Amino acid sequence: MEHHQALIDHISKRVSLNEDEIQEFVSCFKITKVKKRQFIIQPDFVAKYRNYVIQGAFRAYVVADEGEEHTIQFVVEDWWISDYSSFIYQQPASMFVIALEDSIVLQIDYESEQKLKASNHKFETFFRIMAERSFAGIQKRLISNLTKTAEERFTEFEQNYPKIANRVPQYALASFLGMTTQYMSKLRNTRVHK
Repeated sequence: MEHHQALIDHISKRVSLNEDEIQEFVSCFKITKVKKRQFIIQPDFVAKYRNYVIQGAFRAYVVADEGEEHTIQFVVEDWWISDYSSFIYQQPASMFVIALEDSIVLQIDYESEQKLKASNHKFETFFRIMAERSFAGIQKRLISNLTKTAEERFTEFEQNYPKIANRVPQYALASFLGMTTQYMSKLRNTRVHK
């Protein structure tokens, strides 16, 4: 139950549940240990689960036709990850999701999530709040990519997500921020010598 406590705290901040509702909610999740460099989602396979990170770090990315990797998302503890297009529509995924560290996740499958949402409007509300926040985050990132310089995006990321910035590979962070690894190294070195 200790692994479930983080999830209970997470959902309780967003919706008010009684003890029975909490039990019903967490009983739909299974604990999965994931080794560093293990994939939990791969292209051409349906994303079976929505994953809540208890411990560890993950990177979601796509590979372009020419083989270049583009990082879509990083997540650490108390965050969710999936290929949402694949999960929601139950169609083959287009992203890779890989563990950057030995990790522990709580996973809910598509059918269980649908049953939860149908059984109680509070669960429906919780998943809606998550979807809204996710959409707002994606929109913010899109606007940032269109209106800010690479240096501004780098500074913003370091300020907003210091825990992530120090835990992810430099090449992956560079690709997330839309710059080369060399340019990001230059930015970091400039900081150090200021």
